[in-house]
Amino acid sequence: MKVLGLMSGTSADGVDAVLAQFRGAPHRPRWQILASAAWSYPSPLRQRLVEAGQGQPLAAAAWLELAEAITDAQAEAARACDPRGEATLVGCHGQTVWHRPPEADRHGVSWQLLLGPQLAQRLQRPVVFDFRSADLALGGQGAPLVPPADAALLGGIGGWRALLNLGGIANLTLLPPAQGPDRSAPVQGWDCGPANTLVDLAVQRFSNGALGFDADGAWARRGRIDEELIGQWLQEPYFQLRPPKSTGRELFGAADLERRLEALAARQEPEREAAADALASLTAFSAAVVAQDLQRQPRPLELLVAGGGARNGLMIEQLRRRCRGLQVRALAELGIQEQQREALVFALLAWWHHRRHPGGLPAVTGASRAAVLGVRADPQG
Repeated sequence: MKVLGLMSGTSADGVDAVLAQFRGAPHRPRWQILASAAWSYPSPLRQRLVEAGQGQPLAAAAWLELAEAITDAQAEAARACDPRGEATLVGCHGQTVWHRPPEADRHGVSWQLLLGPQLAQRLQRPVVFDFRSADLALGGQGAPLVPPADAALLGGIGGWRALLNLGGIANLTLLPPAQGPDRSAPVQGWDCGPANTLVDLAVQRFSNGALGFDADGAWARRGRIDEELIGQWLQEPYFQLRPPKSTGRELFGAADLERRLEALAARQEPEREAAADALASLTAFSAAVVAQDLQRQPRPLELLVAGGGARNGLMIEQLRRRCRGLQVRALAELGIQEQQREALVFALLAWWHHRRHPGGLPAVTGASRAAVLGVRADPQG
């Protein structure tokens, strides 16, 4: 079956699309990527999304217009990836604008902005969307949803295998070994903390909006890393939580950046370039939160990296330095390009929905049981 996967992540920079084919058993399908595309959000739309994702109040009409714009972008990405309409099913994550993990006295909630039925009508194909709600209703985090797909698509090796997505948020998957005493251990996965969110916001601030990200970490390379301050940040409550855990811009957004920049400024040496030093420390901090989490888990043999942060050479260097003894390499070496991984996952989740195969993992999200994920919208007429 050919399925189109659409993913727009926490970075809110656009839509990644993958056309994939799946055959065989749902838990270990035979799969192939047939095509992929990326569709960038216009700068005004990205700015509106970032602001909305950090709690800026919007009128009801503005929310509807934002949902329409997101749906338009998903449709354009779908057509760019699958111009002949080969896919018989579409899996679309939508754009997260707010995520609240479960708390002691109430379930979690998560809002992925999308007009699912409208997208199905425009593409004239069924669309599976709203993938998080079922897991949240069962007491889970609703995220991350990638780990069970990683297990199905890639499988295990001779030891533990880690997969890292460096999007707006850094999230990890740990796959148990294919052989040995740990082979029956559960798949693990969680959100570590910020990857590109704070760095990108800082770049936009320091460049007065002229730049959206630090290409290859070049700006940060001119700065000095404040290891003492990073050590203090790693003691903050979120980084001490044990999985299951999930997060987003609600915690690691503009307000959090201001707090960290103030702490850096208070320690800034007069002769230093403040912007470069701040970017160096924030980039290293993103790597440090991942390294700290990996120290608390079964030691993997390798760390496969995907997501936009995989193109930040300094962030990758920091990962290698802080994860000593661990082979750090690109997921692209296994045939999945950095921008394809999560779109491929949501194609698989849509196929699982079609096959009525559970897409959530209680060991990852904390839900009371596994559930078939997503809501299906069919075109009319």
